Amino acid sequence: MKDLAVIFAEAGCTNVRTYIQSGNVIFSAPAPLLKRLPELITERIAARFGHRVPIVIRTSQQLARTISDNPFLPAGASEKMLCVCFLADPPNALAIASLDPHRSPPDAFHVLNQEIYLHLPNGAARSKLTNAYFDAKLSTTGTVRNWATVRKILEMMQA
Repeated sequence: MKDLAVIFAEAGCTNVRTYIQSGNVIFSAPAPLLKRLPELITERIAARFGHRVPIVIRTSQQLARTISDNPFLPAGASEKMLCVCFLADPPNALAIASLDPHRSPPDAFHVLNQEIYLHLPNGAARSKLTNAYFDAKLSTTGTVRNWATVRKILEMMQA
């Protein structure tokens, strides 16, 4: 995580911090850099470590909206059973319609904007609602975080 923080700092980001060993980096960056950052960081990680990883970025406002828009919270779902898959690109309506709502009962999902909200009563390890499934069906890249991590990252962004 220290190397990852250095990569972000060398790219021009400021106030760079990481959250545990989660791959999450909290930082500040000017808007022109922010637009180029996913590709820039991906290239720098590839050059430094020899493998390409996709980068998905959210602003604190976007993350706050993600938290407030979770459709499973009003229904009383336990936060321990919630995750969010953050998508790199907005999925199209036809791709969303191709998702199987019965793929992994009793798990449930809801796609909203560039997020997939997941309710996983038996845990993420037992679910068939995986990154690979969503990436293939939606033709984009996603990264999943549990609800506690999402809330902690927002807290760090707002500090």
